Amino acid sequence: MTLHAQEQSLDTELTAEREHLEESRAALRRMRERAEALFATGDKVAGDAYTAEQLGRHMARRVAELADDPTTPLFFGKLDFGAATGTEPGESRTPGAGPGDEDTDHAGRAYHVGRRHVTDAQGEPLVLDWRAPVSRSFYRASARDPQGVAVRRRFGFHGGELTSFEDERLDRGEELGTASRILTAEIERPRVGPMRDIVATIQPEQDELVRAELADSICVQGAPGTGKTAVGLHRAAYLLYLHRERLRRSGVLIVGPNRAFLSYIAAVLPALGEVEVDQATVEDLVGRVPVRATEDPAVAVIKHDARLAEVLRRAVEAHISAPTEPVVVSDGSFRWRIGLEPLHRIVQETRREGLPYATGRDRVRARVVSLLQRQAEARRAESPSDAWLRRMGRSRPVVDFLDAVWPALTPDGLVHLLLTDPDALTAAADGLLTDAERALLRPAKPARTPKAMRWTAADAVLLDEAAGLIERTAGYGHVVVDEAQDLSAMQCRALARRSEHGSVTLLGDLAQGTAPWAATDWHESLRHLGKPDAAVVPLTVGFRVPAAVVAFANRLLPALAVDVPPAESLRHDGGLDVRTVDDLPAATVAEVRAALAYDGSVGVIAADAAVDGLRAALAAAGIDAATADDPAARARVTVVPATLVKGLEYDHVVVVEPAAIVAAEPRGLHRLYVVLTRAVSRLAVLHVAPLPEPLVPVAGDPGPPAPTDPMEQ
Repeated sequence: MTLHAQEQSLDTELTAEREHLEESRAALRRMRERAEALFATGDKVAGDAYTAEQLGRHMARRVAELADDPTTPLFFGKLDFGAATGTEPGESRTPGAGPGDEDTDHAGRAYHVGRRHVTDAQGEPLVLDWRAPVSRSFYRASARDPQGVAVRRRFGFHGGELTSFEDERLDRGEELGTASRILTAEIERPRVGPMRDIVATIQPEQDELVRAELADSICVQGAPGTGKTAVGLHRAAYLLYLHRERLRRSGVLIVGPNRAFLSYIAAVLPALGEVEVDQATVEDLVGRVPVRATEDPAVAVIKHDARLAEVLRRAVEAHISAPTEPVVVSDGSFRWRIGLEPLHRIVQETRREGLPYATGRDRVRARVVSLLQRQAEARRAESPSDAWLRRMGRSRPVVDFLDAVWPALTPDGLVHLLLTDPDALTAAADGLLTDAERALLRPAKPARTPKAMRWTAADAVLLDEAAGLIERTAGYGHVVVDEAQDLSAMQCRALARRSEHGSVTLLGDLAQGTAPWAATDWHESLRHLGKPDAAVVPLTVGFRVPAAVVAFANRLLPALAVDVPPAESLRHDGGLDVRTVDDLPAATVAEVRAALAYDGSVGVIAADAAVDGLRAALAAAGIDAATADDPAARARVTVVPATLVKGLEYDHVVVVEPAAIVAAEPRGLHRLYVVLTRAVSRLAVLHVAPLPEPLVPVAGDPGPPAPTDPMEQ
């Protein structure tokens, strides 16, 4: 075929693919219109008010799931399956007939793979959901294992318009891998605003994690830029696709380190058609009381220690005591009496059952009333009414007995007692806490009542633990926890209560642990989460952060005292510029102006105390800058405190005065490692003070490379 004929053929195929895209968009629009019509008329076809309400909720959710974003392509790939081996043209095979059927079931067929399932008027698929079983081959088929795929096609888009395609003839041993121009362009595409999904670029090792079974809890130790956050979000989307009704009842929860991070990732699941997922920080989950005070970090470290869980358990157990006198209840002309022996038995049996404390109190009451009921039935030869049973349960002798052997407890009352009553704390903490630790826990000015307490963030975790001992905590079917390296043992326990009957995807990087109680061993964190047998899977190959930036940040690893493999990067573009300046605000303004000449977002990261001054300098220079916690901001430049940047990414990052970032907190080097790995194209490091020692080149080290221009790569 001549070059001209090849070009004509490619143009014809491109035109056909564009027509398929238009047809798919029109079909999706019809699907949404049908859902909207059903939503509008649901109350007329439902048989009763409850059914109408349920149908209305379902259709409202369906309408939201079918929303179309014209700037986002409906499909990003295509699978052409070759003819089945040993099958003549025109001959079909029966699925399940023998070995290799996973390849032959789709022989001779082609499927477009996209973000959601789209069908034509006859119900035939125009786009297959990326989570469908056959779509797995888009991510895992290779020249070595084609899985029946003859051609894998990737599509290039710009602003939602299909502009190009690229084929891999797997049946001929052709596989582009990371040399794919379209794949590389999608990974390196500049980003402004919230995080995007990665369905078009999921790699085989990521796909293995995304498609893990619902029953499996997994921990992903992910180096910067390896896509661990995306893996967790896409696993949630995959599980919702596979177990929709089950997870719709039990729920899916995404836990992030702060509200800025949750705002950043908030658009990913809706873009995949998943709109019913809860998102929260740990502080949100344990927020039973308003936090009105801060405390010394040394005190917070004690309160976050797992030993406090045992202290609280002992404090709860201490409220249960043995009966000391019989229960006698007057009932008209009768008096019912329960002796000490059966009362002892009730308390002991209930205690052995290990129920939440409040449930145990209710169980003791019910068993006492049951004994009274038996006496009444034997005397009257008939069963008492429900009203009689309720009256007995509320009678003064029964209530007095309960208050004596199993008194009512509240979480704030229990924690207040421990923090303000030295004798109660000493008894509960015997052999667990030292005298010095107990003294630190006692407030300088103890409040007289729980309502008068000025609770701290660490107290909120204790209150949640106490609540878990007293009452049942509602759980989720699956919980995704990101930046988990900063969870304390007590925070892990708070999450364990919310995933007791579900599974967990734990995501993090031990090298990025910045909290005083940061994890150093994932197995310890998993034990506190109640998932000790979960697998720990490392992701070390990055696709987002350029190699020069990764190599520079990796200099810090030996000083971080964590056992993690160093990150690697497949990206050899990007830029790194480390330089000494005389005037930090002026140099920052100049660097931001230079960065704005390129596409993408710009993040200015500095020690928290320097943020306001840098924002003022940019404003004086006429540069609009947003804050990290403002998801609606349209400014390309964001000024971010170092303590809030975890999990965020920017195309161009300007790090201002690394030494100040390190000096601002005890784990400052860990924080700096986080800061340096936020850049996905260019990193500029500006400093007046000397660089922290681990970043200073040693003899024979050429130091950071000269600044490079990604536009020239």
